[in-house]
Amino acid sequence: MASTVKKMCDSSDSKKRKIEDSPPDSKSFKGFSIERVLREDQRTKFVCLEGKFKGNEDLAVVLLEKEHFPTQSLGRLLSNETTLKETLKNDIYSTYEATPPTDLSGFKTTLIYPATQKHVDKYSEQDHYIIRETPALYEKITLPCLESSNFSMKWVYNILDKKSEADRIVMEDPDPDSGFVLLPDMKWDGKDVDSLYLIAIVHRHGIKSLRDLGQQHLPLLKNILEKGTNTIQEKYSVAKSQLRVYFHYQPSYYHLHVHFTHLRFEAPGFDALRAHLLEDVIDNIETCNDFYQNKSLMFTVRENQQLYKDYKENGYFK
Repeated sequence: MASTVKKMCDSSDSKKRKIEDSPPDSKSFKGFSIERVLREDQRTKFVCLEGKFKGNEDLAVVLLEKEHFPTQSLGRLLSNETTLKETLKNDIYSTYEATPPTDLSGFKTTLIYPATQKHVDKYSEQDHYIIRETPALYEKITLPCLESSNFSMKWVYNILDKKSEADRIVMEDPDPDSGFVLLPDMKWDGKDVDSLYLIAIVHRHGIKSLRDLGQQHLPLLKNILEKGTNTIQEKYSVAKSQLRVYFHYQPSYYHLHVHFTHLRFEAPGFDALRAHLLEDVIDNIETCNDFYQNKSLMFTVRENQQLYKDYKENGYFK
């Protein structure tokens, strides 16, 4: 009898834990409490928060970003549907606090849940440092670090296997060697073409980054460039000459992917310390097969990153 009661209690505790570990209400942030502001960018109207949902010890990271002004709704924004409260008046200059219609006052949010400490570190405000990675440093420090990284690739494989975001895929080439899926990046709302941002994720596994690319990957790279730009031209009326098509180094995750952004959009990481244009990569490999195995590459690291810590332990920063 005691054994039966114990099993019933264990079952009840198990169910309770399962309920507490379940995802939060997808229609609201009910029960969410902010523990700290990880990062804020007033220029881009972006803030990143760390917190928890009531009754659950799992960490949550929430990204909040103001939406762009919808061109087709500017007339409504500048009508009597928007209320104004004057905050300054000086000669011909006036400033106001404006409250727009409810349906035009939204913001974009991304929830990472449950989040790990690595996610918290990634989105926290921290100092950046430049590393000039030689091939020897890559083999000695970078490669062992990324191989020991426990960042999950499950979300990437879910996309490739159509378990998640299948309805967001803009185009797909299913070829296992030269194929890829093209879909909007989470940073893009899918509406404002001036801030267009899509990602091509290759089907082929085992290509971690720019460092792994060689002549055998040229059909894949050329296929991404041709079909990716053609699809964007057809679907969004953005010409190839108006696109940045590039890799990040270091990438944010180690499964090969290519970024497509509109020239008018200053996407995170489009600068010279991180972005490598796809056409330049193709040209470099055609010139020299092992170009990216022999080239020194520069990139930035954040002080909370394990890669920064590993380089520091090896005496790189003095």
